[in-house]
Amino acid sequence: MRKIYTSGVLFLAVVISGMGFTFTDPIEEQVEAIHKSILTLDTHLDTPMRLGRDDFDMLERNDPRKGGGKVDFPRMSEGGLDAGFFVVYVRQEQLTETNYKKAYESALETFELIHEMAEKSSEVAGLAYTPEDAWELKHLGKHAIFIGLENGFPLDHDINRVQEFYDLGARYIGLSHTRNNQVCDSSTDPEGYIHGGLSDFGREVVKEMNRIGMLIDVSHISDQAFYDVIEVSSQPVVATHSNARTVCDHARNLTDDMLVTLAENGGVVQVTFLPSYVKTMQQKPEVLEARREVRQRYNNFSGLSEEEMAEAWAAWEAINHKYPVKLPTVSDFVDHIDYIVDLIGIDHVGIGSDFDGGGVLEDCFDVSEMKNVTAELLRRDYSWEDIEKIWSGNFFRVFNEVIESAEVE
Repeated sequence: MRKIYTSGVLFLAVVISGMGFTFTDPIEEQVEAIHKSILTLDTHLDTPMRLGRDDFDMLERNDPRKGGGKVDFPRMSEGGLDAGFFVVYVRQEQLTETNYKKAYESALETFELIHEMAEKSSEVAGLAYTPEDAWELKHLGKHAIFIGLENGFPLDHDINRVQEFYDLGARYIGLSHTRNNQVCDSSTDPEGYIHGGLSDFGREVVKEMNRIGMLIDVSHISDQAFYDVIEVSSQPVVATHSNARTVCDHARNLTDDMLVTLAENGGVVQVTFLPSYVKTMQQKPEVLEARREVRQRYNNFSGLSEEEMAEAWAAWEAINHKYPVKLPTVSDFVDHIDYIVDLIGIDHVGIGSDFDGGGVLEDCFDVSEMKNVTAELLRRDYSWEDIEKIWSGNFFRVFNEVIESAEVE
């Protein structure tokens, strides 16, 4: 049984006195009160992949079951999500000069799309660069748009690009994605490792991110690269969308020793919704083949025109409709939070859904259903203080520590 938060701490006293609220209220009412009083943060949203398409508008309520994605501002409001890291995702290609150039140009294009979206949405949202910015936007009744870079590939071998991407708004860099790059090995490259952890350039990148006060994201990187980052970094690190490997045996998840090491480092792991990281999924051979054919037909979703990308998404969704799978539930997801809390404590866990990058749960299908997570935490006797830590407090603690450590020029 988890502790019930009954102390006279100001946080709860203010909530109760300000709302005339007691613990005897139904869970649904508690959920509403909690979401009004705390700041909720999702540290990994791949929604920028949809920006720039004629059929998608962040200001409109899109239908997630008809190809409309998982996130927009109306549904963020419905689900009580205040802030999110909108990710500049760059697909990993072979390590050639041509591909480095393409990756860099792709990253700049996505940064521009995010800035344009923020400007267009200024009545309901704004760019955020610090936790304080997010709180100020919440007090104004607006959503906070943070930016993260997923994959160090567009850095090429130019250390100055770390500062360049920071200046464009990125507050974390995920060092690799599903394949090895010039920074480090990936946890899921089928061809094995090429560096045995961080490369020499990767060590430079980690030190430069420490210097300028930028969060280091260890999701996707190999186990040895993880330990190398911990060794090299002078600051705590984050895993923006990873789960517990003991609960679900996937290479993308963190082992018990990695979780303990992360906690000793002062960092935080943001538990994610991606089904195969939540629960072992048995996929039929015909489903795997159908998806392989779509990836092959549409060049692995890389370098497509707007029209081709729309066709590719439609083909992918058609497979999901033809071969429906039993998705994990919010309960399965919170099992990971339980496990991590029991192993390393409440101060080192948060939420990074991976919406629009594959993240989905049966009863949290899109961002409009995010309050279901809070309800499940309450059912499991997490205190209001603990829930605030999970939703943003832990990540913001690390974020502020990294900001404060930056060298002032």
